[in-house]
Amino acid sequence: MLWILIIMMIGIYCSDYSIQSLKFLRRTLNDYNIKHLVNNDLNDKSIDFILVLGGDKAVRNYFHKSINSDIPVLGINDSEESGFLSQIELKEFISYIGRIKKNDYTVENIPRIGVKIDRKNLQSVLNDVAVFPSKCAVLMEHILRINNEEVWHDSSDGIIVSTPLGSSAYSMSAGGPIIFHESPVFGIVSVNSLNITRRPLIVSNSSHVLIDDISARLHCEVILDGLTRYKVKKTVECIKYLPSAHIIRMKKNSTTITALEKKVHLAKDLLKMPPSSKLLLKTMEYEGMITQKELARKTLLPLRTIRLSLRQLLEKGYIKKKISTRDSRQKTYEIS
Repeated sequence: MLWILIIMMIGIYCSDYSIQSLKFLRRTLNDYNIKHLVNNDLNDKSIDFILVLGGDKAVRNYFHKSINSDIPVLGINDSEESGFLSQIELKEFISYIGRIKKNDYTVENIPRIGVKIDRKNLQSVLNDVAVFPSKCAVLMEHILRINNEEVWHDSSDGIIVSTPLGSSAYSMSAGGPIIFHESPVFGIVSVNSLNITRRPLIVSNSSHVLIDDISARLHCEVILDGLTRYKVKKTVECIKYLPSAHIIRMKKNSTTITALEKKVHLAKDLLKMPPSSKLLLKTMEYEGMITQKELARKTLLPLRTIRLSLRQLLEKGYIKKKISTRDSRQKTYEIS
């Protein structure tokens, strides 16, 4: 779908950005006499579309906050690799200015999931809703109901409900199917079910998905898009969220096929990795940001082995390292 807009004002949303990247973006817009507003001014109704600086994670953060969610978003990645939500790298942004001024782009409508936890409204998600015990290697019981009909009563590591976009992320790693982005469906995967006949489900995105009677030896959590965690006592409800996310596409490649190609390359690399590296990746997938000491405690691996595995994963670009906000002497690690 081609959106015909007269560009008068551009908004800039920044999340985990560098000052230099923001300065470069603003200087470029000023050079081309394009008016723009930053962060706190994004509720201005004169904004025609929004540039999100910081990659896929920043785009997900933006839509979680639901600021002007009807306005199209162009994701700008300030790293060396483009993503699925942010196709354009910062260093190549200048080459797209002409097309932006001519409205020469398409807008893809990305379905979102609206989430209720224990009947309380929360923000929407672009990728997936995952429900897991607060610690890995602990089983969780739950009942899955679709449109008030019980589908299964299961005991597993957890459960994932994904959009078509999210089907090539966590859901695929757990054995779920790749869903093309135009499909009006959600995917549901019970992760490592004790029932060996349990298979992933595809349901209409007009369905009401209820994960009920959630229980485990430890408390359970809902992880939204791999970014935020909430405690859950009993129920998680998933429904289609409106409006959809409007993502500007400057490149015509299929993000579904691109996602699959990247996953195939990742799988080939993982086959060559030692078991310790695979275990660290899986632990980070469950736990999110984590320190070396926490990895040692959760995996029971020696610190020397953990350091070697972290170095390998960093070199491959599968994880990234940051300074801990709790203790500047410590480093934290998370999946890129």
